[in-house]
Amino acid sequence: MSNEKSLQQDNKFKHLSHLGWTVSLQEQLENIENKSLIPARVTGVRKKYFFINDGKEELLATPAGKLQHDTSSIYPVIGDWVMVRQTAIEQILPRKNTLTRGAAGMRGRKSGEYKEQTIAANLDSVFIVTGLDQDFNLRRIERYLTLVYNCGLSPVIILTKADLHEDPEHFVHEAKTISFGVPVHLVSAFNDSGLSELNPYLVHGRTCVMVGSSGTGKSTLINRLCGETVQATGEVSAHMGKGTHTTTSRDLIMMPQGGMIIDNPGIREITFWEIDQGVESTFPEIEEFAAQCRFSDCTHTHEPGCRVLQAVQDEELTEARLENYLKMKRELEYISERKNKSADRVEKERWKGVSMKIKSINKKK
Repeated sequence: MSNEKSLQQDNKFKHLSHLGWTVSLQEQLENIENKSLIPARVTGVRKKYFFINDGKEELLATPAGKLQHDTSSIYPVIGDWVMVRQTAIEQILPRKNTLTRGAAGMRGRKSGEYKEQTIAANLDSVFIVTGLDQDFNLRRIERYLTLVYNCGLSPVIILTKADLHEDPEHFVHEAKTISFGVPVHLVSAFNDSGLSELNPYLVHGRTCVMVGSSGTGKSTLINRLCGETVQATGEVSAHMGKGTHTTTSRDLIMMPQGGMIIDNPGIREITFWEIDQGVESTFPEIEEFAAQCRFSDCTHTHEPGCRVLQAVQDEELTEARLENYLKMKRELEYISERKNKSADRVEKERWKGVSMKIKSINKKK
């Protein structure tokens, strides 16, 4: 029997299925000591306050004292499944996955602790939204793909404002040359073209999150998919066709198709946190060329017998794509070093705190 059928037969949690509740989440409840707590999903974030949905109603909640004061515990984010007592969030259930990045302002900084920002949790797809105006940039799309792959998530590229061009399919072709099998969808919120192609990602219980620059039409797209205005949108400049930044918070929106979309404020800088196989997944052809280099430690910058440089010379690979690949490789190596230093600093401060407590106890004796 499938997990979905098993879940539907359990009337106790059937009211949560439209929010993405699964059998695996249900099994986690066996480890919850306090059986009086009930599960709910975080549907909105407002600084220290959270909107939660328990399958019956939406409530305004705050984290319990333990979550607020325990610096070692994770903090709720949009998409989290939490255990609540009335309107107090007592516990966060283990996450299926997260979309994370380095905290804003960390990119390029040479000092200070490298910090993580979790954007959303428990996702099925990540919509990378870019407009066919001045926002369209293949190198930026490559960074988004790397960010998503680093988190072990499934990307979907959505090209908005298709009505601005006589030949928008040209941009689809361009995006496909650097995305290697990632779905690319061309849409227009002006005339609704292409919107139906997104419905399969929004079926019952599935959760998608939108990421992209400010003004790419994320909120407008959500409104058109909903068939009504659920998100505020900025005005559009007539001479540029570019929207203004409007979304300032994260909200999980129930869609008429049965699924959910998380709207996300525009990302000004794409800073990495996870350092998994993102670059390798985004640039598979470069990895394949690199395996054929004469030297195993080839940097693909000057070495003789470099198959990657040969590919550039033979026009199998653009120089701009190689430069972006090398840039992100260096960046991820640097981030790894920064994170290790940050971890060492945290451990040092923890032992410093323990030492101070011991000294305080000894003085009292």
